[in-house]
Amino acid sequence: MSTTVIERNNAEKGNFSQMKQHSGEAAKISVTDLNLFYGEKQALYNVSLGIQEKKVTALIGPSGCGKSTFLRTLNRMNDLIDGVKITGDIVVDSENIYQSNDVIKLRTKVGMVFQKPNLFPMSIYDNVAYGPRMQGIKNKKELNKIVEESLRGAAIWDEVKDRLKTSALGLSGGQQQRVCIARAIAMKPEIILMDEPTSALDPISTLKVEELITHMKKDYTIVIVTHNMQQAARVSDKTAFFLNGEIIEYDETDHIFSMPQDQRTKDYVTGRFG
Repeated sequence: MSTTVIERNNAEKGNFSQMKQHSGEAAKISVTDLNLFYGEKQALYNVSLGIQEKKVTALIGPSGCGKSTFLRTLNRMNDLIDGVKITGDIVVDSENIYQSNDVIKLRTKVGMVFQKPNLFPMSIYDNVAYGPRMQGIKNKKELNKIVEESLRGAAIWDEVKDRLKTSALGLSGGQQQRVCIARAIAMKPEIILMDEPTSALDPISTLKVEELITHMKKDYTIVIVTHNMQQAARVSDKTAFFLNGEIIEYDETDHIFSMPQDQRTKDYVTGRFG
């Protein structure tokens, strides 16, 4: 059994209200003084940031800097790892997610798309319908509607509508990743986490996923981990630069890439890091 522990920060409760963006809008996700340990090894150090609703937030930084570890704290995926300890606060819509025992509800609200497509060995239709069925939806007409709406939302309906009953594993890598996005959409999340969703894709498929991300932000809050700085610049509204488990700088994406305030950020985004 994993042993995830969350210890409430003793800072003033006003911290949450201070998690505003430059626009003055309240954050959809507020993270305050987050620390994460794998046993005795600390992986995240005092991470604090506010993630704005219906925007794309990119997490950049070198390999092993804590980007994916941080991303997985937002829907408690780290709970699955033995010996994990977390201190600090993560608040989604005014609810501290580590004080709730309803992890299924959280992961319905906060969907995730992984680095490599992870479709089930079943039809395209059954992949997308899997989550709604697990939620108790059995009506065929309702499932048909959810599947079509989700595949349309992932910009792949026209490519697969005539082969919904064929294996999803027969699709190209880019198509499989968009079906994974459709599967996440089918759960009607408010937030979608993406862990390097295009790293295994060719340039054309990558472009399609990037266009999809840009289109999706009108309906979803998106947090994306990427090693591709050009991708971060293209798709995100805000960018956080991670280094050695810390956030070095977090700002509007244009500012991060054109006028970073920290020399380490400047070195990284200009390719002089290391």
